[in-house]
Order: sequence, then structure tokens, then C-alpha cells
Amino acid sequence: MNYKDTLTYSDIKEIPYLLRNFKIETHGKTDLKSKDGEVFLLGRGSSGNATIFAKYVWEIYCGVIVNFIHPHSIFNAQKKLNFKNKTVWSFSQSGKSTDIVECSKKLKKWGAEIISVTNEPDIKKNPLAKISDFHILLSSSKEIPVAATKSFALQMYCALKTALLWNGKISKKETEKLPDLCEKLIDSFEKKYKENKISEILKKSSMIGFVGRGPFNAVAEDSALKFREMAFRHSFGYSAAEFLHGPVGAYGKKDLVFILSSKKELTEDLKKVAEKLKERKTPYKILNPFCDSYPFNALLTDIFLKLCALKHACERGINPDYPKGLSKVTKTI
Repeated sequence: MNYKDTLTYSDIKEIPYLLRNFKIETHGKTDLKSKDGEVFLLGRGSSGNATIFAKYVWEIYCGVIVNFIHPHSIFNAQKKLNFKNKTVWSFSQSGKSTDIVECSKKLKKWGAEIISVTNEPDIKKNPLAKISDFHILLSSSKEIPVAATKSFALQMYCALKTALLWNGKISKKETEKLPDLCEKLIDSFEKKYKENKISEILKKSSMIGFVGRGPFNAVAEDSALKFREMAFRHSFGYSAAEFLHGPVGAYGKKDLVFILSSKKELTEDLKKVAEKLKERKTPYKILNPFCDSYPFNALLTDIFLKLCALKHACERGINPDYPKGLSKVTKTI
């Protein structure tokens, strides 16, 4: 199966166009956060990984305190939680994830303002947008394959655009250059895939790890998810610190770790990761950034690894669009 014949590849190819056309229609509402300068984030799967990216960007560049919400705590709360005047961002590609919708409903009853981020333009088919106070539409381009690719890229871009809206210390010029950089990367993927000998190192590996820090932690988590979903590989994502706190001990000679670097020279914690892997004789691949502009280059690394997962799945004879046992919308309650 040629990976370029898949729906997933069509979605990835569409990313630059969708980024160019993405806008947050504020209708005069530019705060999108609580008056005390804080927000709460809610999401599962890839949408949950997107909230990790948003947290890093908003706390580092915008001075906005970001808290994660875990639905289990909300559903099992023995006492009412005070969310009056609090702002909750609920991320869901489809707007139909049952736990996200029900959790958002409960938070709204407790006084929260709900901002939904979805990729479904039809409000009648979008229960999350329907109950929200404010809806951010990522695109009107339906994502059919199980694995989230273009919607995840749009969620990351949404976080960057929101940082600009909040007058964060982030470059508008670099944000607007991203679509072109993404397009160039997608067009040159085959060359970079071969240069990095990705096919060879993946074939030799048993377990695959992805290690990143800061915004690249979100990319590590979602890359691992995509290798599990599309290629049925045993893969995990970690922050550099978390990896060194124990998981490194599970990796051996037959495994592979991708070290996702935001700079051409590894940071001290990523150097420690490489050193520990050397000690264990675990093969690792340092993936250097595809441009120097941080944190924007995280999006490029993400797209590259999505394409790697896609191509690897096809090389293994797996249909990445409709992996067996998985569905596009996950209903957990």
C-alpha cells in the first residue's frame, strides 16, 4: 500500500492550506480566559496532547496559569467544585467525545464559561459546541481517518494564535510563516525519511520511545499515539525529566528512542537522556528541528513524525486510515 494513496496522507497534505485559513472569530471577545488570568484545559487522546502544547505556550509566553481537568475527578466529586468565573477550554476533534461533553456540561452547571475547540462546523452534529459559551472552529474540512493529524496540527496552531490574541511574547511573523514551512517539509519528506534512515531503524526496533521537553513533550506524546494507532507499534511518549525518572530503565538493545530536539545542540536534560541510553546500549535517533524558530518548530517535527508513522504502517501492510479495533469517535461513558 502506497502511503500517498491514503486518506491520512491527504489530510496531512491539507495542513498548510488549513493553517493559512484558520482564524479565531472572536466577535469582539478577546479575553478567552478568566479575569484572574487563568484557564482550565480539558481533552482526551490527541486533543489531550494538544492541551499539553497549549499549557507550555500559554504559561511560557502569555503569563496565563493553565490547569488540567481530569473528568474522573469531576464525575466523582463528593462536593460541588466552585468554577464560577472560571474559563474552561474543551478540546474535541469531533465535538462528540461523551466524557468531554458531559464533563463540560457539569462544569458549566458549576459556573464555568466553556470554550470549545472542534473540527465540526455543523452545530446540530456537535454536542460540545452546542453547550459551549464560545466555539472555535478549526476548519470545515472533515477528518475521516481514525488518527488525528490535521486536527492536531490545527489545535497546536490555535494555541499559538491565541497567544498572539493575548499579546503574548510570541512572534506574529513566525506564526504566519508556519504554513509555508509545513508545506516545504511535507514536499521534502521522502528525502528526509531516507536521509535519517527511518525505515531501517524502525524495522529493527521492538519498543519505541519519544522524548521531548516543553512544547516538544506534546509532540512526543502524540507521535507515540500515532505509531500505536496507525502502525500498531508498542510506543510511548515522555518528557525528558519523566523519562529519566524511571522509564529509561525499560529500554534495551532491541528498542529505539527518538530524542526530539528544539535546537541543533541538545539541552542538558536531553544530553542526559542520550547518555543514559548509551549506558544501556539502547539505539536512539536525535531528531534535530526542521527550522530554528522555537516553539513553532514543534509543529514541523510533529508533521514529520506523523508521516513516519503513516509510511511505516503502510510498509507493515496495515491500513492506517481504518486500523482494526479503533474508531474515530471514542465514547467512554
